[in-house]
Amino acid sequence: MQGYQTNPFGQWIVRTLAGEGESILEGLYSIRQHLEGAAESMAQAYGWGKFFGIAIPWIIDAASRMAGVDVYGIQGFYIPCFYALSDQIGANISGLVYLKRIEGSWSAGIERYLHHPVMLTSIAVILLVPLGLLSARILGFSPTTQTFTAFETIAANLCWLPPVVGWMVQKGK
Repeated sequence: MQGYQTNPFGQWIVRTLAGEGESILEGLYSIRQHLEGAAESMAQAYGWGKFFGIAIPWIIDAASRMAGVDVYGIQGFYIPCFYALSDQIGANISGLVYLKRIEGSWSAGIERYLHHPVMLTSIAVILLVPLGLLSARILGFSPTTQTFTAFETIAANLCWLPPVVGWMVQKGK
């Protein structure tokens, strides 16, 4: 009504909270664990990666807008992808580095990665979500209101899946 539905700053706030809210909490968890001297764990490495991935979508979004990309059209499908998944990408990389350090070599770390249910779920999310976002944009969806912006980012934010898989695997042991 007041013309703010496509305001870049409003969308930045909405997308950050919709796509990165849990990353902020996971990052705080990792910081707390580190300060308490807790033993290094996969959960901590994963949390650090998510925490450090938060700012990447802000840069991508701003650069895309400055480059003249129609962020509401098909060619802008990748923007909500980064808001929803930059933390997941950071967590995946951080988890791989952690596994390399634990196993002692890249080949052993990658071997363990390829058999780790949380890491495999994470990479599946990273690869499949962009296809879903592109499909939605091709079918005519456009985030032209803050509500649609939140909806698009929340729907793409499947970062909860890897921890749920990890919990299920632990519960099954």
